Amino acid sequence: MYRIGIDLGGTNIAAGLVDGSMRIVDKASVPTRAPRPIADLADDIAALVRELLERGGLDRQDLAAVGVGVPGTANRENGRLEDANNLGFDDEPFLPVLEERLEGLPVRFGNDANAAAWGEYRAGDYPEDSFIMMTIGTGIGGGVILNGKLWDGINGAAAEFGHMVIRRDGAPCTCGRRGCFEAYASAAALVRQARERMQMEVRTRLWTLCGGDPGRLEAKTVFDGAAAGDRASIELLDAYTTSLAEGTANIINLFQPAVLCVGGGVSRAGEALLRPLREKTAQRVYSRNAKRNTRLVLAQLDNDAGILGAALLEQ
Repeated sequence: MYRIGIDLGGTNIAAGLVDGSMRIVDKASVPTRAPRPIADLADDIAALVRELLERGGLDRQDLAAVGVGVPGTANRENGRLEDANNLGFDDEPFLPVLEERLEGLPVRFGNDANAAAWGEYRAGDYPEDSFIMMTIGTGIGGGVILNGKLWDGINGAAAEFGHMVIRRDGAPCTCGRRGCFEAYASAAALVRQARERMQMEVRTRLWTLCGGDPGRLEAKTVFDGAAAGDRASIELLDAYTTSLAEGTANIINLFQPAVLCVGGGVSRAGEALLRPLREKTAQRVYSRNAKRNTRLVLAQLDNDAGILGAALLEQ
C-alpha cells in the first residue's frame, strides 16, 4: 500500500507518494498563495493527490492514507487548524473540508515540525527509541519521540522549542513574549543580528557577500563570511552558536534523549554549525560528566522529512 504525504508550507504545498518501504517515489507541488480560503487550499491538496495517483497508475484503493503536516496547531479532536499564523488562519475546519474534497480517503494531520521529526525518525537511520528533532529556520520548532512514539501533547502543539525563554526580558518574539530561544537562535535572528552589525561596521566582508544590499543577506552569508576569515562573521557565529547551545542544553536537560537531531535550513551549514554547537552544549548540559550523553547529529532527510512524516502520521 502507498501513502501520500503533504507538507503545507507558507510558500509551497509539497506532496509526495510514499511506498511501503518509506521511500518517496514521486513528488508534486503548487504555490500556497496564502492567505486565502481554507476551501481553496483543500482544492489544491486534493488536486495534488489526484495528480500523484494518476502519474503512478494507482487507484484510490491503493492508498492507505493521506497525511498533512500543517504550520500550526492540529486539533485532532475536531479537525480544526488553530494558530496557523503563517497561513493567516486562527481556527479553521481544515480536516472536515479536506475529507470532503478527498471523498472518503483516510486523512490524518499534525503539526509540520512534529511530522518532520516523525519522518526523520521513521525513515532515517536511528535505532534509538528516544529521539528529538530541532528544526532551525525562520523560527525554531521540533518534535519529540519517546519510547518510539510521537509525543505531540494534549493539543497537538508540543515541542514548540522556539518559545522557551533563554534571556529574561530579552528581545521581543513573535509569540508576544520576550527573550525566546528563536529570538536569538533562529535563522531570522542570525540575519537580524548580521544586519545590525553591518550598520556598525562598514568594512565587514558581509557587505561584499550580499552585493552591498543587506536585504539580500541570508544566514548562509554569515557562514560564508566566517569561512572566508571575516572577523565580524566569526564573532556573529560565536554569539549565535552560544545562544543556540543554551536552548539545546535546556532541551537535553528536560528530555535526556538518546539523539538530538538538528534540521532546518541552518543545518545545511553542516559541521560549521554542529562543531561549535556540540562543544558549547556539552559544557552546559546537567549530565556533562555522565558516561553516556545525548548524541547530537545533523538531519539525514532534509526537506523529505516533512513529506515522509506526514504520510506516516497515525490517526
